[in-house]
Amino acid sequence: METRASIRHVRIAPQKVRLVVDMIRGKGVEEAIGILEFNQRRASKVIAKTLKSAIANAEATQNLDVDALYVKTVYVDAGVTQKRSLPRAHGRATKIFKRSSHVTIVVDERQGKNESVAAAGKGRRRAS
Repeated sequence: METRASIRHVRIAPQKVRLVVDMIRGKGVEEAIGILEFNQRRASKVIAKTLKSAIANAEATQNLDVDALYVKTVYVDAGVTQKRSLPRAHGRATKIFKRSSHVTIVVDERQGKNESVAAAGKGRRRAS
């Protein structure tokens, strides 16, 4: 049973947030939190907070096992863009776009079948 959490109007450009989100897609929640804690990007704090919210939602509403959760889907949509102007030489002005993002994280419980398939794939050796 999947559970979601979202955060809207994050004042970071979607392109920058997607760089962080791509690192945690498909990972287990413990591994994803570890990745986000040691990441230097500003968006990682926001993503970690949203991921912890999704985990809490899964635990409270669905009674899912936290150890079996993984990040099923993560996506970032563009939010409202604030338009500003910057004065330049000769009375001109340059447009400044302050972009925002909407982040949605969906977590789900891994099934026993999927874990055994994933474990079998990791243990294989390459033929030389």
